[in-house]
Amino acid sequence: MRGVATDAFAQVEPTKEGFMRKPELAAAIAERADLSKDKASQVLNVILDEITGTVSKGSDVTLIGFGSFTVRERAARTGKNPQTGKPLNIPASKTVAFKPGKALKDAVSK
Repeated sequence: MRGVATDAFAQVEPTKEGFMRKPELAAAIAERADLSKDKASQVLNVILDEITGTVSKGSDVTLIGFGSFTVRERAARTGKNPQTGKPLNIPASKTVAFKPGKALKDAVSK
């Protein structure tokens, strides 16, 4: 039984592909928080649903040390069709941006 690590960015074994998918993240949460994989997956889904719901309403989500999810608005602009070269109008839109926090930046730069 392992408890929750005091270091928020403790080493997690990388997958053979070099990246982590949702099931691997849920398994890591389960191991570190002493939860079943199903419960950890449920917790992860709730967290992601809350972040998605909050950002979709136009509010920011800030996780101190990890980062912030914000809504950014893109202005309407004129683009170019790459096949024909003709100009086309690209409408205004909203997108999600993630800005990493200091602790995450420091962990990556080690």
